[in-house]
Amino acid sequence: MKQKFDIIESRCIPLPLENVDTDQIIPARFLKATSRDEKFFGDNLFRDWRYNPDGSINKDFVLNDPTYSGEILVAGKNFGSGSSREHAAWAIAGYGFRVVISSFFADIHKNNELNNFVLPVTVSEEFLAELFDSIRKDPAMTVRVDVPAQTVTNNATGRTEKFELNAYKKYCLMNALDDIDYLLEHREDIEKFEQGRRQQ
Repeated sequence: MKQKFDIIESRCIPLPLENVDTDQIIPARFLKATSRDEKFFGDNLFRDWRYNPDGSINKDFVLNDPTYSGEILVAGKNFGSGSSREHAAWAIAGYGFRVVISSFFADIHKNNELNNFVLPVTVSEEFLAELFDSIRKDPAMTVRVDVPAQTVTNNATGRTEKFELNAYKKYCLMNALDDIDYLLEHREDIEKFEQGRRQQ
């Protein structure tokens, strides 16, 4: 979903598991879908963890625990490893997450998130551990992600870290632009450039 990013302050859903791969985020059988409907993919985010083999809800999985809610997913190290499927980012966005925080992201998945208006925030392992601890102590605690300043703050402790964000992607997120929108925004400049090339 295209929406402008500025300051996001939200409760968090913790997923303290390392090496979560894209097949766990969205199982391969859902890649056959002919639709890119956000609700469809969001409903099947972490499908095999959210539901038991008989289709019943797995009450022990964090997304099914009413204790936790929010637009921020806090995940363990090496999030999004495995295949390059963009469907994993569709599922995360479709569920309603706007930010994923981890100490390490697989590069392709990280870019897929950015392309689908989900902000991957890379923090130190110490900061990540502190976040998990704060959420465990108080599930109602919040995290503040300041996109213009590129900072993330654990409001429970007051600790802040800077995070890296490509200048182009930052501009696109803050203006709710995908790659095509960005090109259209600069259409006149592109046309002038092309016209100049033809005249040479």
